[in-house]
Amino acid sequence: MHYYFDGEDQILQHWNAGLGSHYLPYEDIKKTPLENTVSFRSLAKRKIIRDCKQSGRTFYYIDTGYVGNLIKTKLYHRVVKNDVQHSTVFDAPDDRWRKIQSRSPELEFVEWRKNHKGKILLVTPSEKPCKFYNIDRDRWVEDTIQTLKQHTDREIIVRDKGKRHERVGEGSVPKYLIKEKIYATVTYQSIAAIESVCVGVPAFTMEKTAADSVTSKDLSKIETPFYPDRDQVHKWQHWLAYCQYHISELGSGEAIRIMERYKLL
Repeated sequence: MHYYFDGEDQILQHWNAGLGSHYLPYEDIKKTPLENTVSFRSLAKRKIIRDCKQSGRTFYYIDTGYVGNLIKTKLYHRVVKNDVQHSTVFDAPDDRWRKIQSRSPELEFVEWRKNHKGKILLVTPSEKPCKFYNIDRDRWVEDTIQTLKQHTDREIIVRDKGKRHERVGEGSVPKYLIKEKIYATVTYQSIAAIESVCVGVPAFTMEKTAADSVTSKDLSKIETPFYPDRDQVHKWQHWLAYCQYHISELGSGEAIRIMERYKLL
C-alpha cells in the first residue's frame, strides 16, 4: 500500500494519482506495516525522512528536478527513493536529455571552459538545506572561504539563492557562469553544481549530490579541478533526465513506468 499525508500539495497529487496512493495522516501511517510506503515533498520534512530511515519504511521524496527548470514555471520534478538526491549513475538513452537541452541549449556540454584567470563562484545553501544538514549558513561561508584562500588567491564571488524570478532566464546560474567566465563553482549541495558541470565549469560540493560522479569534494584541489571526459559527462546527463519527470508524467503513471524499468521504484 502507498500512502501520502499532504492533501494540499498539487505536485504531490499528480504523483499520488500515478502511483495510486491513499491519504492518511502521518501518525496513522506510522502505525501501518513497514512495507507500506509514504510519499512527500520538501526538505522541511526532515524529521519524517529521519523517522523513515530509522524505521526502515520506504519513502519517495519529491523535489525540484535537476535540470530543465530555468523558466518561470517548474516543469520537472525528481522522485527519489529513500534519499533526497539520486546517486547511482546507470546507462540511459539520450532522448529525454535532448528534449531538455532543446529548451535550454546552454546546458549542452561541449567541453570544459577552463577559464584559468576566472573567479570562483560560491553558491550558498538556503534555509531548508541548512536546517536539514544542521549547518549554519554564515559559518559555512566563512569556513569555506577560509579553506579556499589556503589554496588559491582567486577572487571569490558569493551568490545567495534569491527569489525564483531572480534565478531563471538571464539571472540563472548557467547564464551567469558563462557571462562572467567563472573558473569553478563551489556549493554545499546545490543544483548549481549540476548546472555548472553542464555548461563546462568544474564544481566542488560538500555533501552527497546527484553530481558526485562528475565533481570533487576536496577544496585543496581547487587549482586542479576534476575534469571528467565528455563521454562520462554525457552519460551522467542522460541519467539525470531519467531521474526526473514532467508533471504530466507524474500523473499519467509514465514516471512510475520509467522508474520500474530502471529499478528506481
